[in-house]
Amino acid sequence: MNKSLEMRQRALNVIPGGNSLLSKRSEMFSPSKWPGYFNSSKGITVEDLDKKLYKDFSHFAVGTCTLGYSNVNVNNAVKNAIDLGTMSTLNCPEEVLLAEKLTSMHPWANKVKFARTGGEANAIAVRLARAATGKDKILINGYHGWHDWYLSVNLSENKDLDTHLLPGLKPLGVPRTLLNTVETFEVGDLNKIRDEFKSGSYAALKMEVMRSNRPTKKYLQDIRSLCNEYGVLLIFDECTSGFREAFGGMHLNYNVFPDLCVLGKTIANGFPMTCVLGTQKVMDDSSTSFISSTFFTDRVGFVAALKTLEIMEQKKSWKIITELGEYYTEKVNQVFEKSNLEISWSGMPSLIGYSIKSKDWLYLKTFITERFLDFGYLHGCLFYPSISHTKLDIDDFVKILSNIVIEIDNKGIDFIVSEIGSNICHSTFKRLN
Repeated sequence: MNKSLEMRQRALNVIPGGNSLLSKRSEMFSPSKWPGYFNSSKGITVEDLDKKLYKDFSHFAVGTCTLGYSNVNVNNAVKNAIDLGTMSTLNCPEEVLLAEKLTSMHPWANKVKFARTGGEANAIAVRLARAATGKDKILINGYHGWHDWYLSVNLSENKDLDTHLLPGLKPLGVPRTLLNTVETFEVGDLNKIRDEFKSGSYAALKMEVMRSNRPTKKYLQDIRSLCNEYGVLLIFDECTSGFREAFGGMHLNYNVFPDLCVLGKTIANGFPMTCVLGTQKVMDDSSTSFISSTFFTDRVGFVAALKTLEIMEQKKSWKIITELGEYYTEKVNQVFEKSNLEISWSGMPSLIGYSIKSKDWLYLKTFITERFLDFGYLHGCLFYPSISHTKLDIDDFVKILSNIVIEIDNKGIDFIVSEIGSNICHSTFKRLN
């Protein structure tokens, strides 16, 4: 057994599920072959515990590093901050500088609250909305983390979160007193939104601007209008979509502005940092709600974010990764057009995924992932480009994909299914013993 797989076995003995993030669990890619653990990362290259190198054509640290791994300028800024000291009894000035920068980028926003993870930032946004309005209920669409307020949707027997990215989530440990405090709506269902708002009990509508399919401007405008009509706050969760198609939230491209917006992931190129932007009124009306945490004041995240934003703005990173994603999509389409396999796409170009239209898709996904490992690539049929990727990198990737697709065509899907057997990747949340 290699060192990475051995570490996985050790982890299962001491960490529930083996690690702290579902998206990085080995069974989401290949339960028996995914390396799982890394020694170092630089550019687009990841070195595992056995010193094997992989080019990362997967979700690229779950979308956090659009500048590439270990960007030298961001790292140097952080190293300097460490030498100066990252914590003290006093506050670091970079918190103010980052707040000023973010509000200057978003014409509708006046104040910012900072956190370190997407889940807690989303929980903060919900708390602010409830505090500002004096109402409890939240209407949601999309994925918004792991906190009680969100998982309470599945306290009902409808299991509404099954249609919001992660099927199979059980609300174990979530108080049943939260039942019916959060309701869901499907993309495009304006009638459901209006019907729910008529109760007068909603503090906010919370949604991702985009997950799988691109919204129209009219759709976002209609939601904004409904929120205005019924006095409901609009929250955009742009933890995932932020900085991927715009310098800031994707909503800037639509000129449709929320009352609160959550940004994270890419904002600090892999260092922990998230924020909640808000209007003057919402932030002032909720200012006495107690939201406070020691490590919200850590200097590293602010410094990393300031340097990352500086580089993004200079290089127009969102344009680069969008162009790379479009090129990738074009080249992958060409591969499958020559095969017996039909694919579908989801996501924006800079955060794109394909799937093969087959009842045995998960077997095929596992097979593709494992073959790419043999060639020194991390790939799970998702591709989150960074500015460290190049079109030549994509060309090399596509050559390998072409050979793998030919192999699937030659062997046949039934043979692939038997070859993978029980070592199939997972697609939903599953507790590991």
